[in-house]
Amino acid sequence: MKPNADIRKNARVLLVDDEPRICAALAGALVSEGYDVLFADSGDQALRDSRGRVFDIVLLDLRMPGKNGWETLARLRRSRPLLRVIIITALPDQQAAAESAGVGALLEKPLDIPVLLETMRRLLSEPLAARLARIAGKTPVRPRPTRFQ
Repeated sequence: MKPNADIRKNARVLLVDDEPRICAALAGALVSEGYDVLFADSGDQALRDSRGRVFDIVLLDLRMPGKNGWETLARLRRSRPLLRVIIITALPDQQAAAESAGVGALLEKPLDIPVLLETMRRLLSEPLAARLARIAGKTPVRPRPTRFQ
């Protein structure tokens, strides 16, 4: 059994990114780790796909056609305020916005898959009190790892 397999078992991931190559690469890695992955190629599609579905974690790009990642996050949080979210972006200088939004992490592209997987494991096992404090802005988002760490 893989370490933390119980955390990943049946964990549903909404992957929101308009770049098909990134989605395919991430989905392959996530599925091989035991995650159930659904793609959305825009914020609008993510909002449609999230109606009536429960996701354990969302991987959300910021720069997309239509609704950007921040707009999408705000809309998703209206119905699921405790939603776990990892921002994945190539945009610089987003750390302050990520902290004020209470997201679980901000990872810069190109993504380091082992760092992404460890971040997901950490968020999926995060105690509710810690998640509430982070979302309320009482604890900072962990510093964004670089691909060189």
